[in-house]
Amino acid sequence: MSRRKLSRRQFVAATALSSAALVTAPYLRTAHAAGNLTMGFWDHWVPGANKASTDLVNEWAAREKVEVSIDYIPSQGNKNLLTIAAEAQAKSGHDIMAMPTWWPHAQAELLEPMNDVVEPLIKLNGEVNGTVKYLGRAGDKWLGVPSCVGSQIKGPCSRIDLMKKFANIDVQEMYPEGAPPKAENWTTDAFLKAAEACHKGGVPFGIGLGETSDSVDTAGAFFQAFGAEVVNADGNVVVKNDNVRQVLEYYKRLMAFLPPDVTAWDDASNNRWLVSGKGALIMNPPSAWAVAKRDAPQIAEQCWTHGFPVGPKGRFAPFLPYFWSVWSFSKNKQAAKSLLTHLSQPDSIAKMVAASGGYDLPAFENLTTLKTWAEEGPPKGTLFHYPNPYNHQKLSIAASPAPPKVAQQIYTQATLTKMCVRFYQGEAMEKTLTWAEGELEGFMRS
Repeated sequence: MSRRKLSRRQFVAATALSSAALVTAPYLRTAHAAGNLTMGFWDHWVPGANKASTDLVNEWAAREKVEVSIDYIPSQGNKNLLTIAAEAQAKSGHDIMAMPTWWPHAQAELLEPMNDVVEPLIKLNGEVNGTVKYLGRAGDKWLGVPSCVGSQIKGPCSRIDLMKKFANIDVQEMYPEGAPPKAENWTTDAFLKAAEACHKGGVPFGIGLGETSDSVDTAGAFFQAFGAEVVNADGNVVVKNDNVRQVLEYYKRLMAFLPPDVTAWDDASNNRWLVSGKGALIMNPPSAWAVAKRDAPQIAEQCWTHGFPVGPKGRFAPFLPYFWSVWSFSKNKQAAKSLLTHLSQPDSIAKMVAASGGYDLPAFENLTTLKTWAEEGPPKGTLFHYPNPYNHQKLSIAASPAPPKVAQQIYTQATLTKMCVRFYQGEAMEKTLTWAEGELEGFMRS
């Protein structure tokens, strides 16, 4: 963890302030306020991305004359999650914490309501997607402000050349630069046929079936494409249904065309698979493409990020949002809310997206067509469809619509991928479903 102490004196006086007015009233320095604000932000993997956040915080601090300090906390080794848990237990720590996916719900009782920040931002920036509401709100209480930093879609990243050569699919024609998708024929059946063709060509799809996030996210999107709920929104265990049986049969066929070691893959495995030139498609945000751009430019030039295949119940894509949350024990809640409003202005978001090379995704619908995604390359336009600019697919998260605290356990325990692997390895369908039923009932009791 690197601590970076920032002060007003470090702020460059010539920095231009945005002309856009803040949605909420600016922070007022009163006798009640401490005059200091601390934040624990996610330590971005993209070089330079942290600097954009720092500059924006400094800009706000100079105007409001607040002393601020930032800890950039890495997610490697779950250091960010350990920090969240430690501060929750101690009821002391940063004023603002960046919290991924499930963690606002996990700490809901200790978080300051953020309705007075989020609701005006929605009016300014457009509606947020359903997954942000599912993860960021408990009843009528907003648990955090949707953060573009760290938020991502894990969609297909395909090799243009290999998909053409072996699967006879032109991904650029299907998802054209600067235009709506033409993907009516991009179905789960077409996906399966393409996986088979690329496997025969010696460049299999790199889709993990391990127990880490990338594998679980992909399985979750396919389960939803088949309408395969394992726990419903009311919290009932419903895993023994025909839609679940159908998706397990689908995965059994798909796994025959994947690399033989995918059951042991972690979140770095699919990245390495693409960058090494061994595969024709992975499911990932643009991180693998960004690494290829640096280390294997001839591969990066052939990468195209696009939408998920559509299944019997629709087209879904995994969306993993981050939130900026304020602890209820924060000593400077008013200042925290003012800063988060500043960070959520369109100009601020555009700067952070640009600094991340298009990796970071705002949750607001009016901010899905920023110029960064149209201009990034090579090839130019490779990220145009990454932010889902035409609402072509429903952004979702694995294990939803189960109540979030139950869904978090399904997700963390990789129940969906374990079901797929057990059935693929020869376990009888009903035995797999009975095993899953027992697991899910245990999550309900815990």
